[in-house]
Formats: sequence, structure tokens, C-alpha cells
Amino acid sequence: MERGSGIMRICVFGAGSIGGNFATRLAMAGNEVSVVVRGAHLEAIRARGLTMLSGEQRFNVKVKASDRPADLGPQDVVISTMKACSLPGLAESVAPLLGAETPVVFVQNGIPWWYAHGLGAARPAAPDLSRLDPGGALAKVVGYARTIGAVVTSSNHVIEPGVVRNISPERNTLWVGETDDTLSPRIERLRATLIAAGIASPATRDIRYDVWHKLMANLTGSTLCLILAQPTTIQATPMINRLARRAHAEALAVAAAHGVVLDDSPDVRYGPKRVYPDHRPSILQDYEYGRPMEIESIVRAPVAFARQAGVETPNLDAIESLSVSLALSKGLYAA
Repeated sequence: MERGSGIMRICVFGAGSIGGNFATRLAMAGNEVSVVVRGAHLEAIRARGLTMLSGEQRFNVKVKASDRPADLGPQDVVISTMKACSLPGLAESVAPLLGAETPVVFVQNGIPWWYAHGLGAARPAAPDLSRLDPGGALAKVVGYARTIGAVVTSSNHVIEPGVVRNISPERNTLWVGETDDTLSPRIERLRATLIAAGIASPATRDIRYDVWHKLMANLTGSTLCLILAQPTTIQATPMINRLARRAHAEALAVAAAHGVVLDDSPDVRYGPKRVYPDHRPSILQDYEYGRPMEIESIVRAPVAFARQAGVETPNLDAIESLSVSLALSKGLYAA
């Protein structure tokens, strides 16, 4: 996985907003970085390099870019920043990037396709998650042995082709972990590489805890922004705040029923001390721009966990119905 010099050959697959941020930082740290992108973004990166704006700083790096992974060759590690609904495209084309031991790090929102694999015996079985990996393509092409789970906290936008703005300079974190939560040498090396590139990567021995903790914001807050077509500031209004708290309490109960007890509460997440930025969550942006939506991983899979555990979730059920209806109305999700 790692070269003798400490420099790694890293491909960021789907280097949009978050991927563009990480690719820039990893390249600046001296790694041999390539990106898989398409269209105007690809042409801009080929012509002018990849640019990231962070605070008052501007960074530009030259990276190898292609829409054909076969052009890039085997990698030491592949970091997928594709949205969950776009992962079938990765399954179709990622093979040329995979050497004998190349791991694939899946950075995504919501319940990941690999969740049921490596699940500890103390935790209840997961519901049917086959819709997260249609036809089992990821399991066949990538496989569980190569898979590394990941959870990201970082706010970014592609403001023009080839240019990414990082709007959270103080908050760029990537948790990484094996699907069976072992502390492997490849996780330690990957974390060291991320940290050397200025990407925080706290140690974790329970990647599913991190999955559910990140999911709370998307499931109980971002979905309300989608339904109301409003930025996150809407969560501070009294009636929406009450709804978010109720949905959050239900989501915590679902996670606990599946063996993940979160250090979280509605009073903290949606309490009076929280600052709500004027930010349009990615699920709302996808709806507004007509892009495929992460309905399955962010909304439907968590509700499936609730039904499997017999946890009553009237507020989450309503959020599911409204979110699915909106996505279906624009053809951005196939039920």
C-alpha cells in the first residue's frame, strides 16, 4: 500500500467538492495524486490544474485527471467520494485502479453498502441493504477485503469547473476504519497520510458509530431542509426545531436498537446554543440542481433499520414519505 519513500499513489474517484478538497491537500503533501472526473471539471483540471480556495488562501496543484480509470493505472489506495447513488458507476470502471492489495475507501453519506459485513456478533443483524449495492456489483468488483469505511465532516462547493471552495477551513475530518473494526496496519498508514496532508483523522474502533453519528444530521435535519426548500437556518425556527428534535430522538432509538448508543441528544444537537449556518445541505442541492439523490442511504435504509427492530418512528416515517415523493417527482430516485 505504501511506497518506501512514504509517498503514496492515490486516486480520488469522483473528485467533486469533497474529493477536490482532499485531492488538493494530498497532492500538496507530496503524494502522487490522480482524479477520476468528467465533463467540464475534467477539462479544466487538465488545462489549469485543480484549485482549492480555503479562507483567504488559494492552492493549485497539478494532478493526473481522466474519465477513464484505465488511463491512471494501479494505485496504492483509491478514495471514492462518489455519492451512494452513483456507486454503480464506480463498480463498472474501478478495476484498472486495483493492484493486488489496493484498498478502496468509501467516503459517503448515510448507511453504506458494506454495513452488514463484519458486523460484531453483539449487534443485531442489519436489514436487507441490497438496494445500496444493486446486483452485488461492489461486492463482486471491489470486495469486502479491500473495503475501508469512512465518514467525512467537511463543507465544500465546486464554484466553477476545476475550482473547489472549502467553506469549513477549520473542519476537514475523515474517520476511517475496517468494516470489522480491527486496527490494521493499512488503517494506521492511511491515517498518517491523511494527517500529514492536513486532513484530521481521529482514531476510531467503531466505524459504525461514526456512520450513525454523521447520519443524524442528514436524516433529522438536512431532510427537513429538503422538504421545506430552505437552508439549515430553518432548523432554528420553533416548530421545525420541535420536529427535528422528535425525529432525532427516534433516530437515536433506532441506532441504539442496533447496538450503537450515541453520545448525542436532541437538546444538544438542536439546542439553543447551536449556531445554524446559512447552508443548503447536499441533499437539497441535489434536488435543486436535478442530480440523483441519496434517498436510499440517508432516508430509506435508516427507516428499514427501525422496522427491523420494531421501533416506532412516526416522524421519520413522514420524513421518508415526503423525501421520497419529492425525489420521485423529479425523477431523481427510482423506488
